[in-house]
Amino acid sequence: MAASIDAVLLLGPTACGKSALALELARTIPLEIVSIDSAQVYRGMDIGTAKPSAAERAQVPHHLIDLRDPSQPYSAADFVRDATRAIGAIMNRDKLPLVVGGTMLYARALREGLSKLPAADAKVRARITARAMEVGWPALHAELARVDPATAARLPPNDRQRIQRALEIHELAGTPMSALLAAINAPPLRLRTIALLPADRAELHRRIEARFDAMLAAGFLDEVRALMKRGDLSPDLPSMRSVGYRQAWRHLAQRTPFAEFRAAGIAATRQLAKRQITWLRSMRDAIVADPFDADAAREVERIVRAA
Repeated sequence: MAASIDAVLLLGPTACGKSALALELARTIPLEIVSIDSAQVYRGMDIGTAKPSAAERAQVPHHLIDLRDPSQPYSAADFVRDATRAIGAIMNRDKLPLVVGGTMLYARALREGLSKLPAADAKVRARITARAMEVGWPALHAELARVDPATAARLPPNDRQRIQRALEIHELAGTPMSALLAAINAPPLRLRTIALLPADRAELHRRIEARFDAMLAAGFLDEVRALMKRGDLSPDLPSMRSVGYRQAWRHLAQRTPFAEFRAAGIAATRQLAKRQITWLRSMRDAIVADPFDADAAREVERIVRAA
C-alpha cells in the first residue's frame, strides 16, 4: 500500500449512508473499518446506535465497537489511543484503515492531536455536582463565564456535563480550558479526510425519520428498558445521554406520550446532523462528496485510491 497516508477518514452526518459506502468500498479495496462513534463503543447499545450487524462484521473487520460497559466512561483521549493502535495493526496487515463515523470531537482529536487536559478527578466532580444541586447549573455557567468566558460562550447554561468538565479543569490546572485547548499537540497520523455532505437536506431529514422508525420497529425501546432494569445506569451517564437513548429514557421513566417521544427523538437526531455538518464544513482540507449522488460510491472509491 502507498505510504503517503496512514488512514482515510470517511465522515458524515447521521443517516447519510456512511456504513453502506464503507462496505461498498470493501468490495474492491482491501480495508478494515475503524469506528469513530462515541456510542458504538458501548456493549448492549446496538439498535439505537445503528451498530453494524454480525453479518457485516463478518464481511469486513470492524474495530472500536463494544469496548466498554455503558457504566464506564470513554473519552476522546481513549479513542485516539485505541484508534492509533488499530490503524497501526491494520497497516501491518497491508490493508487500508478506513475510519468511519460521525463523532466529530473524536475526529478532531485524531486529526489535530490532543490538548494537555488534566485527567478527571472524582472528588472535584462530586464537589461541583453538589454545588450545582444547591444553586443550579445556570449559576455554575455564570461562574464559568467569569473564569473562562470563551468556553462559557459556546456552552448552553444547562449543559451539565461540559460545564462540570470546564470548571473541573480550571480548578485542577489553574488555567481556563480554552487556553489549554489552544495548545494542541501535533497529530501523529497522516490522514486523508472525506466529508460526506448531502446537498439535499430534506432527503437527509427523510432518512433520519425513516431510520428512527426502523429502530423502533427493531425493538429500540426494549433495548432501553433492559438497560434501565440493570439498576446501575442513570440518564446522566455519557452513554445514556446519546441521542435517542436520552429521549427514550425520559419517555419510559416519565411515561410521556409515545408521539411526543418519537418527535423528540427525530428532532434531536436532526439537530445532531446539523452540528455534524457544521463540523465537517470547518474541515477545510477535507474532500467533499455528496452521499446521495448516484455515483457516490464510485466517487468515494476514486478519492480513496488517489490517496
